[in-house]
Amino acid sequence: MKTTRLTLTLFVRIAVLVTLLMNLSRFAVASDPPRSDAAAPVLVELFTSEGCSSCPPADALLEKLDGSQPIVGARVIVLSEHVDYWDHDGWKDAYSSSFFTARQNDYARRFGLNSPYTPQMVIDGAGQLNGSNAEAVAGAIESARGHFKIPVRISSVSLANPKTMRVHLEVEALPGEVKARKADILVAVALDHAASHVSAGENKGRDIRHVAVVESISKVGTVEKGKNFDRDVLVKIKSTSDPANLRLIAIVQESDAGEVVGAALVGAPIKMSLLVNVNVNVNAAVPGPTDTPAQGDGLR
Repeated sequence: MKTTRLTLTLFVRIAVLVTLLMNLSRFAVASDPPRSDAAAPVLVELFTSEGCSSCPPADALLEKLDGSQPIVGARVIVLSEHVDYWDHDGWKDAYSSSFFTARQNDYARRFGLNSPYTPQMVIDGAGQLNGSNAEAVAGAIESARGHFKIPVRISSVSLANPKTMRVHLEVEALPGEVKARKADILVAVALDHAASHVSAGENKGRDIRHVAVVESISKVGTVEKGKNFDRDVLVKIKSTSDPANLRLIAIVQESDAGEVVGAALVGAPIKMSLLVNVNVNVNAAVPGPTDTPAQGDGLR
């Protein structure tokens, strides 16, 4: 009888602990809510470089858009994409990549530009302008917030291993009135904030701050008319990245650097867990469960 009771006690403890660990392996993390019920996501991509002397004002403007959310009715989701064509001019931008240069070139071709330039902001993939012109940027965001967007939600994130996130995405089907038959689903991983002291090149001696510094943009699927996208996807992260300083952005964009028709953000710190080498001590007590800025008056 004593042996039976002991066996039952051990079984119950193990069952409870296993259930708890399974729950911890995946945290529910809803995408950051809009600033108001009517707020629409607007994606603002800044193509910039620490080697460009005219870029710091645009970096500062992007930081203001991100932090103060000054456009009423818009949830501005920002990306800082550092191009590499300035790296030859005395300073190599640690955040630059040929991938972002190629993405900017795709936009340049679509917009009929003779060449890419910095600082350039692209608003919802639908228009571009000088990234330092606060008044023009505000007007472009005002216009973009009225465009149709499909609902996008990042419902959970877990750490599959130190270099891979498992992300659950929910994207509603494209409606019939949209011209495109399908759209790409992209996931961007970005540093929440970063800073550099530039010791050479055009910005020599300057300290520059950045927000939403993109490390990668990956295509993880497509969404079509009449068919929702609701599944887990795997997203690589750099092994040197601090998870507490990461933000995650889901983007639904028409192909060939087309218009953005949906976006969602999970801000830093992203709640994730990694369960490895768990040792269960059945004699130990079973643990119990553990437990944004307001919109402003505009840009000035």
